[in-house]
Amino acid sequence: MKICIYGAGAIGGYMGVMLKRGGLDVSLVARGAHLEAIKARGLSLVLKDETVTERMPASRDPRELGRQDVVIIALKAHQAWEAAEDLKPLLGPQTAVVTAQNGVPWWYFHGLDGEYADRRLNSVDPGDRQWNAIGPQRVIGCTVYPATEVIEPGVVRHIYGDQFGLGEPNRVPSQRLARFGEALVAGGLKPRLYADIRDDIWLKLWGNLCFNPISALTQATLDIVATEPGTRALARSMMLEAQEIGERLGVHFRVDVERRINGAAAVGAHRTSMLQDLDKGRPLEIDALLTAVQEMGQLVKVRTPYIDAVLGLVQQMARVKGLYPSFPQEIRSQEICSEATLPAEDRQLAAS
Repeated sequence: MKICIYGAGAIGGYMGVMLKRGGLDVSLVARGAHLEAIKARGLSLVLKDETVTERMPASRDPRELGRQDVVIIALKAHQAWEAAEDLKPLLGPQTAVVTAQNGVPWWYFHGLDGEYADRRLNSVDPGDRQWNAIGPQRVIGCTVYPATEVIEPGVVRHIYGDQFGLGEPNRVPSQRLARFGEALVAGGLKPRLYADIRDDIWLKLWGNLCFNPISALTQATLDIVATEPGTRALARSMMLEAQEIGERLGVHFRVDVERRINGAAAVGAHRTSMLQDLDKGRPLEIDALLTAVQEMGQLVKVRTPYIDAVLGLVQQMARVKGLYPSFPQEIRSQEICSEATLPAEDRQLAAS
């Protein structure tokens, strides 16, 4: 099985080394100093008891790697949108694309029956760029649970976890899903196959949509966000709004809100991925975690005042710091309100 990992950063690099170690034919798409280090010395993975280094083809240009059996997209949602057209040289007629990302995926409504079948999400795929360039029929859904980090160019450290959730968007078991699960097992990873991967997507999203932005806004670690009465109450209110949306879309939440928050608190003084990105001056992953939930709430007519408020605050903070990913403005979701739409008396007050 030929597997290309598009985005060989923290998670992608971890998967690449483990899969290569398991005997798979792995190639990498990376860039910058990280790519140059991989070319020169191989990709190293620092595990608890050892450091493993594997050499494998790596390039900035997918055309150099050719068609694959599986492409794993290990980019953040806004980066994946930008890269959609670049994936085409990797795609053959039967190539599967594994979306190893946080948040609501662009293909979410593909494979569903009923009134929302093949609905598009402008918040995560403006202009249907990924839908058209990749095609939802190629997708294998994936949830990512390991924690990893790039500690220097060409070197990834594994912190904890080895589980990945997998599932077909149409909820029908397939040979390609089984084969990819076997590939992960060969690499020492733990796949869990779901009848409906959306249930697991929502379970992880449930925490990310509140803990990430609250931690970025307050600079607080996960244990504080989940236990301080004010931030815990805010997180709980956001999660209840999200749960109502998910359940109207047919999602089953296998734990309750309190257990999910307590589980986050038990992780300890963890700096969420959004807080880490803020610290390092990297674009914040807002739309897949929050804006998409707001968009889905509008679709199923669920009001989301707590999500709306936190989304507005974290968007503005990111804009001020130049850290809001730049979907082209003309195809972004329309602003809720602009001065041009305000009543005349309100415009006058705004100008006074």
